[in-house]
Amino acid sequence: MARLVERDKQWETLDDLLGSARRGRGRVAVISGPIAGGKTTLLEHFTEHAMSEGVLVLEAAGSRAERYLPFGILRRVLDSAGPLEPAVHAEATALLDGVAAQIADAEDATGGVEAGMRVLPHICASLLRIARDRTLVIAVDDVHHGDELSRAFLLCLARRVRQAGVLILLTEAVRLLPVQLAFHAELQRQPHCTTIRLPLLSADGTGHVLAGHFSTAAAQRVSAGCQETTGGNPLLLKALLEDGLTVLGDSEPFQPLAPAEAFERAVLDCLHRGDPETLGIARGIAVLGDTCPPLVLSRITDVHVKTAELAVQDLNRSGILRGGAFRAAATRAAVLAATPTGALSLLHQRAARLLHQEGAPALDIARHLLAARKPVTDWAIPVLQEASEYALVEGDPQLALRCGELAVDSCPEGPRRTALKSRLVSIVWRSSPVAAESHLRQLSREFCAGRLTDRDLLHAVTCLAWIGEARQAGEEIRRLQSAAEEARDAGRPFAYRPATLAAAQSWLSVVSPPVREAFATTGAPYADRPGAPRTPAPAGAAPYDMPDDAHIPAVEAMRTALRGGQGEAAVAEATRVLQRYHLSDRTLTPLVLAVLALVYAGRLDLALTWIDRLLGECSARNAPTWQAALGVVRAEVALRQGDLPGAAAQARQAMSLISAQCWGVAIALPLAILIEAETQMGNLDEAMSLLEQPVPDTMLETQVGLHYLRARARCHLATGRYHAAVRDFLTCGELMQAWGMDAVELAPWRLDAAEAWLAIGNVSRARQYVEQQKQREPGPPGSRARGALLLALARTSGDLAYRVKRLTESVEALEQGEDRLQLAVALGELGSAHRAAGDFNRARMLVRKAWHVAKSCGAQPLCLQFTPGQGDGEAVPAPPGREAEPAAGEAEALSEAEARVALLAARGHTNREIATKLYVTVSTVEQHLTRIYRKLKVKRRRDLPARLWDLSLPGTA
Repeated sequence: MARLVERDKQWETLDDLLGSARRGRGRVAVISGPIAGGKTTLLEHFTEHAMSEGVLVLEAAGSRAERYLPFGILRRVLDSAGPLEPAVHAEATALLDGVAAQIADAEDATGGVEAGMRVLPHICASLLRIARDRTLVIAVDDVHHGDELSRAFLLCLARRVRQAGVLILLTEAVRLLPVQLAFHAELQRQPHCTTIRLPLLSADGTGHVLAGHFSTAAAQRVSAGCQETTGGNPLLLKALLEDGLTVLGDSEPFQPLAPAEAFERAVLDCLHRGDPETLGIARGIAVLGDTCPPLVLSRITDVHVKTAELAVQDLNRSGILRGGAFRAAATRAAVLAATPTGALSLLHQRAARLLHQEGAPALDIARHLLAARKPVTDWAIPVLQEASEYALVEGDPQLALRCGELAVDSCPEGPRRTALKSRLVSIVWRSSPVAAESHLRQLSREFCAGRLTDRDLLHAVTCLAWIGEARQAGEEIRRLQSAAEEARDAGRPFAYRPATLAAAQSWLSVVSPPVREAFATTGAPYADRPGAPRTPAPAGAAPYDMPDDAHIPAVEAMRTALRGGQGEAAVAEATRVLQRYHLSDRTLTPLVLAVLALVYAGRLDLALTWIDRLLGECSARNAPTWQAALGVVRAEVALRQGDLPGAAAQARQAMSLISAQCWGVAIALPLAILIEAETQMGNLDEAMSLLEQPVPDTMLETQVGLHYLRARARCHLATGRYHAAVRDFLTCGELMQAWGMDAVELAPWRLDAAEAWLAIGNVSRARQYVEQQKQREPGPPGSRARGALLLALARTSGDLAYRVKRLTESVEALEQGEDRLQLAVALGELGSAHRAAGDFNRARMLVRKAWHVAKSCGAQPLCLQFTPGQGDGEAVPAPPGREAEPAAGEAEALSEAEARVALLAARGHTNREIATKLYVTVSTVEQHLTRIYRKLKVKRRRDLPARLWDLSLPGTA
């Protein structure tokens, strides 16, 4: 027989008691221990041992189901004696049957019990006659579940065995019910009664059990984890070991044993062995999740607080709990999984209501409301709203979505439900605009019926425009405007303020200009027509007086940027928007529009600063749509700075955050950036494949659709489809003119068309478009637009001196800006012009500088065009970076700080970029350049010796 672990002392005590019984000195042993603590196992092992030594063993076990069956335990004891002593069995059974008949005929229970008590001495005497010839062991398991008459029999027998060869073995729970206490107390009064306490296994004991199945080293590795999971409960440990052996087979464990099916069954077995209240309390603790006071448990399980307290004690003793909480997550999961759905839902509902009454956090309450899986009552709807907002702050949009959906489903029709739907659209939009589409369509019906708030109306219009339904939204806004005018004339209130409807009109007219047709066909006020004056601010209004909603000022900033020639005003308006409004669901698109206004106003530095700040704000939030919308603007800035690889990478990153369907019509911008970047980097096959990607039909009716149209034209131009390029450039121009946003920073379509006509060979047509751009918007001095115009003027001129002059001015303008790619083109063409004029040294220097700038931009086609040596007509097949060694005298004439500045300046960096790279002020850079020019005997930046390109100094990478 296998030896029991950590039961040696108890075994010795039982063996001594058996020896005493053999000597004619009867004994009574009461084995007490926690639920599933090994009492039954010890009893079974010991009775097997006794039978192997010739002892007569009569066995029985108490059952909760038969607690009220008279003589239930006694009859099972007699049944086990029947085959051995038929006469004793027949006599005792006859007595019990007679009592049973009396009990059935008795008018009250008291008479039946008294009749039963009168026959007990006769039955005891019959059993004691058996013990005259041989030692007798009477073993009763779970005696606390026995009926009253059976317990009375055991007490009667216990009083009579002191001088007999009888050993009575009983097992009982640690905690007894009030009706069981009298039996226990009377038993303990007997001088020959011994109590045996059975504790849970210690950590060493757990290790010994494991060592019987694994090597010593493996047992030591996993013993601590097993002890932590089971608390030393033998039943749980056995089940955990069974799960581990099932997974491992003959292998040794290197990780803690994982609870599985056997462990879950053992947990439920433990709970069902206890009192009925124990299972309910365990379910309550599983629902609440943390240690909770008995008062709270009693309220959600609907039991007395004392009962709850005692049940928690039992569960702590059995090792299932520790400090009132489950030891292992698997234990809690097993309890929850086995709880009937209805009971579990009721527990969660009670827990939510109780936590709400105690002022618990909204998220804790909401988790119970969600787990109940039932509509909530009115008090819970505000809790779900609050929990949804907190979940968004904590970066859990899925929890926020579930809270929002439950609130909507539980709320009756009306303004409150409509507001909840609007918020739900915002929550879903963060992760997937496509998933929000069904909710949005319901919301559009609400706003058409006039049931949205003014702010929710603007947000709904923004979302509808994103998914390509701007025209339908515009028609509904116009219908609402007509209804508002009728209500005003009739003196009736209307659902929306006129200013809100005007703001929605302005927004739609900017992001999707064809929508203006819906408003232009009526006599409604129309502030969005090209050249329409802005509404002046009220007299005395402070600069910080701005509306609560960000849409209106964002639209004004964009309009100003697209008028042309009002860059400073556009920057001021866009900056005020970005400073005034925080990033949120309702301000995302207005803030994106404000940053784009900075881009169109030519302030890429400011746009980059703000977009990085906004990306930083949403980095900690789980809002892929926000990150995608902001990330694509970051890519647009990189593209305009000439960082082609960076622009492509950022655009791809933005597109990977949400699906192409989620982008709606806004897919135009990331696709345009990718197409143009890949084209400029020479990856024409990739650019053409991007053009084959399906796009929404209404995409080209949007402002960002102009970016896509221009990028497609640039790809056609690079692949030799010149007439297709001309068609797209001119279409782009026609749309911009019709929409009143003919701004060169949005799309320089005239200069693009001129470039395409030059490729075709029609110089006169090209010159015509360049002159149109010159007359319309030459661009401020030093601007990107000015540099591009000068470059185009040079290209369309046949006068070499005029070309050199214009190209020189173009380089000077572009050196002050941030478009490094355009600078590379201008440097290369200026080098070619000097070569045509016979100035080969300067040509070589300029072309080499153009090559390095193009290389830094990732523009491989330009690098091939500007291969070093081309400036003087020599073909130099050497790879980049292998130019002639620098002249030592030129470098030695400069200090180390000056050499750093000279090198970066020669490579085409602006003063601001040099200051940033070297961590100095712009003023310091300017002072260094003054000394560099004097020492090297040059007058301007482009005259810096070409050999400076080959210098490699620390800190200039």
